[in-house]
Amino acid sequence: MAILLATASCFGSLGAGADSIESDRAHMKGMHTVIPHAAYTRHEIQSPTGLVVNEYVSPSGRVFAVTWRGPWMPDLRQLLGTYFDQFVQAARAQSQQFAGRHPLVIQNPGLVVVVAGHPRWFTGSAYVPGFVPAGIRAEGLR
Repeated sequence: MAILLATASCFGSLGAGADSIESDRAHMKGMHTVIPHAAYTRHEIQSPTGLVVNEYVSPSGRVFAVTWRGPWMPDLRQLLGTYFDQFVQAARAQSQQFAGRHPLVIQNPGLVVVVAGHPRWFTGSAYVPGFVPAGIRAEGLR
C-alpha cells in the first residue's frame, strides 16, 4: 500500500480539462503523443524511465480516464487530482478487508480504479463513470 500512496506534488488530471495534460507531461519529463479516436482523444505520455500514461479526453475537453503501465507506479496524486483522497480512503478500506497480495479494485459510483502489478511492472486504470462518452467501455481502455 505504501507504494500506491507515495506521491509528490498535486496538479491533477482525472476530471480536469485537457490543459492539465501538459502539467502531467512536464512532471513526468515525458514525450507527448496525441492519438485521435472517433469518440475521444488519447494523449500518451512516455517517461524516460519507461512509464507510459494514457489520458483520455472526451469531446467536451475533460479527462475522463487515465491508464498506466511500466516499471514504476506513476504519481497517483498527480494523475487522480481531486479524486486522489477518495481513492486513498477506498484503498485503505479495501486493504483492511483483504489480506495478501491481490489487485486493488475500487468500484464506487463516482470513481473506478484498478491497480495491479509487482516490482518492476505495474498497470492500472482510473475513470469517472459519469464522464465517459456514450458508447465507450472505459474498462477496455489501455
